[in-house]
Amino acid sequence: MRLQGSALRLTIFIGESDRYHHHALSHEIITRARTAGLAGASVLRGIEGYGASSHIHSARLLSLSEDLPLAIVIVDAEERIREFLPQLDELITEGLVTIDPVEVVRYVGRSGDEGSGDEDRG
Repeated sequence: MRLQGSALRLTIFIGESDRYHHHALSHEIITRARTAGLAGASVLRGIEGYGASSHIHSARLLSLSEDLPLAIVIVDAEERIREFLPQLDELITEGLVTIDPVEVVRYVGRSGDEGSGDEDRG
């Protein structure tokens, strides 16, 4: 798959302890994004943050938070991102979802055996 030019970046901000049917919500979102054929997704774990509750969650040793902020970032063509949004309505009860226009400079998907480790990363 090749993705270049104008695209959208979908960013989903949730908490690490958020669940969907007893599973990590972040994993459910990633699984659904892959099933939907989106170009790729990453879960980024924050070291500190707060949301609508204004309660600060931190990775600092003294606070020992088990609910660190997560950002799930997905970039793909506009129509594919917009088609995926209704799934988020079903999954997310608390969180923030943003969509930003981006310009993709280079993205070349894997060909052949996924996970072979032979892909060009340059």
